[in-house]
Amino acid sequence: MTRTRRAAFAAAALVAAACLAALGVWQLERRVWKHELIAAIDARIHAAPIAAPGPDAWPRIDAKKDAYRRVTATGRFLHDRETLVQAVTERGPGYWVLTPLETPGFRVLVNRGFVPKDKSDPGSRAAGNVAGTVQVTGLLRITEPGGAFLRTNDPTANRWYSRDVKAIAKTKGLDRTAPYFVDADATPNPGGYPIGGLTVVRFPDNHMVYALTWFALCALSLFFAWRLWRIRD
Repeated sequence: MTRTRRAAFAAAALVAAACLAALGVWQLERRVWKHELIAAIDARIHAAPIAAPGPDAWPRIDAKKDAYRRVTATGRFLHDRETLVQAVTERGPGYWVLTPLETPGFRVLVNRGFVPKDKSDPGSRAAGNVAGTVQVTGLLRITEPGGAFLRTNDPTANRWYSRDVKAIAKTKGLDRTAPYFVDADATPNPGGYPIGGLTVVRFPDNHMVYALTWFALCALSLFFAWRLWRIRD
């Protein structure tokens, strides 16, 4: 290998090392951000509930500051307009039951909880469809537009793979509907269904592993550049 080619390879290795080091630093920064996010959401989950945001606050609803905030709302469920959204939980496959809650001034979709496939028919869990005024406490969740991975919501066929608030509200003829939904807490429903309180709050935190990987590759690139530099004609 000529000196020119060795110099070119060594320079390329140094550039690669710089890029890999930058990726490692970026992952460390992401790790700090992720830990701050986890701490913020943990604080929201365990805070005292606040009133579910009304129409005046809707334009300011933001995932960064509002997701998983504990909220409470009082109203009447519109059981005849419930929507089943396919779900896989620790209890197996089934559906989330999203039911509009009519509150003074607006409506909000409430994920009342999980039902197995043999309880998809509302008649099979009629005891849980409470009439009259109820109070719901749960976690504010940001809408999930479009569908799930490789599965698109089909409103016409009433097939739902994600909790797309806007699309569900339109399909069910709901006006004045909040742009978020609420995951109900684990307060038992009469008859046992739906089963609330199954919200999964878990965030992957592999940033340190990724950072160490990038730094290791950076070290290998530096070693390669050093070996090329040490080779004599």
